[in-house]
Amino acid sequence: MKILGIDYGRKKIGVALGEVETGMVEPVGTAENFKFLILNFNSIFNDPMVKKIVVGIPDGKMDTEIKEFGARLEKQTGIKVEFFDETLTTYDAQRLLIASGRKQKSRKEKEDAVAAAIMLQYFLEGRGNND
Repeated sequence: MKILGIDYGRKKIGVALGEVETGMVEPVGTAENFKFLILNFNSIFNDPMVKKIVVGIPDGKMDTEIKEFGARLEKQTGIKVEFFDETLTTYDAQRLLIASGRKQKSRKEKEDAVAAAIMLQYFLEGRGNND
């Protein structure tokens, strides 16, 4: 079974994909908006192995907006959406990308997808609080 991780942001939406059986997670990419997400990640949404989407919610920020995004995503894809605390995952992603020696432009391009991957990894490991 696969789970899709989403790091929602107003400017960019980070996407990651995880395998429940192996616990492996990888950043997939970013989308500029909802329409771009649906069009460019269509093959993932149509993969019959993808059984759940986990959307991150940072502590106390944008709750309503993110939950509306999740409801819209569930309706559009037909895949169950859950929410998970993603507090500090962007910070963790920034630190990881800096430590990997990536240039600033490359870090900015990958940051949201890496944050989605970190959040999804935490979800699979059972860390944090589910909403």
